[in-house]
Amino acid sequence: MELQILGAAQTVTGSRFLLHEENVRVLIDAGLFQGPRELRHLNWDPFPLPPDSLAGVLFTHAHIDHTGYAPRLIRQGYPGPLFCTEATAALLSILWPDAAHLQEEEAAYANKTGYSRHRPALPLYTLDDAYQGLRQVQAVSYRTPLRIGPWRFEFHPAGHILGSSFIYVTHESTHGSVLFSGDLGRYDSPFMKAPEPPPRADWLVLESTYGDRLHDLQRLPDQLADRVREVHRRRGVLLIPAFAIGRTQILLYYLARLHRAGEIPGIPVFVDSPMATDVTALYIQFGDELNLDVNLLADRRVHPLRLPGLRFTRTVHDSKQLNRMDGPMIVISASGMCTGGRILHHLKHRLGRPENLVLFVGYQAEETLGRELLEGAEEVRIHGERIPVRAEVATLEGLSAHGDYRDLIRWVQAMPEPPRNIALVHGEPESMRSLAQRLERECGVPTVIPARNQTLSLTP
Repeated sequence: MELQILGAAQTVTGSRFLLHEENVRVLIDAGLFQGPRELRHLNWDPFPLPPDSLAGVLFTHAHIDHTGYAPRLIRQGYPGPLFCTEATAALLSILWPDAAHLQEEEAAYANKTGYSRHRPALPLYTLDDAYQGLRQVQAVSYRTPLRIGPWRFEFHPAGHILGSSFIYVTHESTHGSVLFSGDLGRYDSPFMKAPEPPPRADWLVLESTYGDRLHDLQRLPDQLADRVREVHRRRGVLLIPAFAIGRTQILLYYLARLHRAGEIPGIPVFVDSPMATDVTALYIQFGDELNLDVNLLADRRVHPLRLPGLRFTRTVHDSKQLNRMDGPMIVISASGMCTGGRILHHLKHRLGRPENLVLFVGYQAEETLGRELLEGAEEVRIHGERIPVRAEVATLEGLSAHGDYRDLIRWVQAMPEPPRNIALVHGEPESMRSLAQRLERECGVPTVIPARNQTLSLTP
């Protein structure tokens, strides 16, 4: 039994893990590479083996860096099932068509303006590919065994976003086991329930996004309130790049809580993302994964995600109208790392004005536009145009749906016995090295940091 690391190796994007034994191959996650150009170009490479040789594909959760390559894989000829939890399947029905629409829209915009070097610019995949992918999705309940070849798979709640899971794999003959953490949630979140305790495993494939950081949840509400009050005073626009799944909803939760407590003034809030609009409704359907009272979600008077002045914009026309409006107001828009989506158009219109504030509320990968802005760039390039940066740029710590190193170690220590080996994925090198040292010191487990395309032997 071997595992080949096809993505998320010393980077936080493109999660793809190929489990294989003899002629049976299963892919855990099919994530899109995002961020630096050299990583994004990997999405265009042919899959390293015939896609129709895969016996199955499983997703830990819906985020695009874990599922966004699947329509491209289908375009290359993968005909088989795509397994995930029920909430993940519901999210994918929103996420994939939206992602494909953005791919087509951005290709059309590139062809119209000529900012792309490719003639013509093409989408990575189309709406037809996305809808074909949805027809191949098969939902599996938590803790329900799924058999593919010699392996048995189980999904368990990971507490990261709706439907997120860690995947436990056991071999029916050798009884060897491997545990894929996916993205793990937090133990102190007021929003999502904590990750379920993990079972025993020989190998643990563990994410390490925040392997060298601690979240500060205590100061978060005060910091957010300060930013809202300051933008209100300056009559500016608070522009928040946020992922449509998870981050947008917890932002609305905190803004509503602050408003009810009288900590922030009444200020128009626009969620400019069709996907985020649809995803927010799913928090009613799958409320049992939340720490919030499910009944509150159906009550307009005390809805924990609703506040006065909240509006959801769907159409391109409505999105453009926001750029003609004066502050004070708040605009929440995807993508969270400013790698695409409507946030780019808002940045083009708002970065040049000093009364505005761009507030990052999540991780910004290396060589993304978000990282450029956080590192103090005085000018950035968006859609081929040079845009001066005069707006204030800040970050709000503590909103991440990823566990920090304390959460990750706590989760590993909750295993009935330590794993024999740990492979760190989905993190940048410095974060991985820091977490590896802590795991070896506090858990006594040998820890490796594999390179992309490296193969690990999982045989006991």
